[in-house]
Amino acid sequence: MTFSITLEDPAEPEIVALLEDGEKYGASLYPAESNHFLSIDELRADNVRFAVARDVDGVAVATGALALNDGWAELKRMWVVPAARGKGLSRALLTELEARAQEAGVSLLRLETGVANHEALGLYERTGFVRIGPFGDYRPDPLSIFMEKRLVSSS
Repeated sequence: MTFSITLEDPAEPEIVALLEDGEKYGASLYPAESNHFLSIDELRADNVRFAVARDVDGVAVATGALALNDGWAELKRMWVVPAARGKGLSRALLTELEARAQEAGVSLLRLETGVANHEALGLYERTGFVRIGPFGDYRPDPLSIFMEKRLVSSS
């Protein structure tokens, strides 16, 4: 599959629909208190880099966000439409967001995902993330897994 990844406005209607699909999927797996989605307004904040993957026809098929914090960044809203899964989009998005983190001077990525997100967990483990305890404003949750990865400087 040929695709492009660019930073875009998450408030675009096509993107909002993708984000809503991801939220519905999360709601089908976990109770509301175990879902930690950033709102559209939060995704539009100055400290967030919101990436969209589009197929050869220009259709949005995946999203991912990077929320920059002091000394670290958090991956958020990683979502690939079911029809586009298994084609390397998640890994490509992750690589793009890691590059954006390094551009911003961040060397530590963190994330929270759910225990039932087996594909996501596999991707994160294969790409060097390790499990940690809760970070930031998160609290312990038996349905959450917290992970982090130190980025290697390219210089």
